[in-house]
Amino acid sequence: MNFTRRSILGALACTPLVVHAQSAWPTGRPIKVVVGYAPGGSVDLACRATADFLAARLAGAIVTVENVSGAAGVIAAQRVSQAQPDGYTLMVGSSNELCATAHVNPAQKYDAVKGFTHIGMVCESPVLFVASPKLGVKNMDEFLALVKKNPGKYSYGSSGVGSTLHFAGELLKKRGGLFMSHIPYRGTAPLLTDLVGGNLDCAMITTTAANPFIANGRLVGLGVTSAKRSPAAPNVPAIAEHPALSGYELTGWLSLAAPKGLPADMADKLRANLRAALQDPAYRRRLEDGGLVPATGNEDIAAIIQNDGRKYAELVKFANIKD
Repeated sequence: MNFTRRSILGALACTPLVVHAQSAWPTGRPIKVVVGYAPGGSVDLACRATADFLAARLAGAIVTVENVSGAAGVIAAQRVSQAQPDGYTLMVGSSNELCATAHVNPAQKYDAVKGFTHIGMVCESPVLFVASPKLGVKNMDEFLALVKKNPGKYSYGSSGVGSTLHFAGELLKKRGGLFMSHIPYRGTAPLLTDLVGGNLDCAMITTTAANPFIANGRLVGLGVTSAKRSPAAPNVPAIAEHPALSGYELTGWLSLAAPKGLPADMADKLRANLRAALQDPAYRRRLEDGGLVPATGNEDIAAIIQNDGRKYAELVKFANIKD
């Protein structure tokens, strides 16, 4: 290859400009944080808390939230996976679209591990198994006895086919040897309406949505799906505490991600700020007040997606789940 003095000088002159362009990020151009759910839910809550923290920490940053709901978060994730990796499109995603839906949604085009630059875990989103008071049970022991005595009579609800909540319900059926029907809802609001109204027997639901109704006695908290009791619902036992359900565990989580190919300096800057957020009392309080459990900052997102994915794949076969 032949290099002229002019071409070499030209290349050297351009190099500092590229480094400066990356190190200057962000500029006055808005950073958009996409969330795949409607305002008011747990993912939206975590997204807004994270966006506010980034806006305060990143000099010159304008951070906005964009709600792109539909298909259990898949529409939003698809959009982010195809966006330019320039640091101006981010996503707070959930275990739904970043793990569960891939096993039941043939239209999903992105790879949840390879299709994003994963920044880090934001929080755990505990899942509660709750019952309508009309069901007449006060604990998991009474629930198991009732359902086993009346196979096929009762139904549980979730926020949709292929969601983490749906898989949590199927795992309960598998571990407990239960015959129950699954009723998918288009979101948490209609599910709560039927559950509180006594038109649905029981449901898998987030602590964010369920806690107020457990507190006022309109729902009965039978168990949390994490391996141990959750600080988000300390008075509700872990499902795994029941002898017949030992080893039960399947919980939701939320994480911060960017499109694949995000420059390393931007990714490092975002990771440093997310770690700072997780140590910030005000940020943690916003998550905890919403029924979420802040992450430690040491989680390996790719490993979590792969480990949870194996559970989901087994449950798809067990329950013959189809979108």
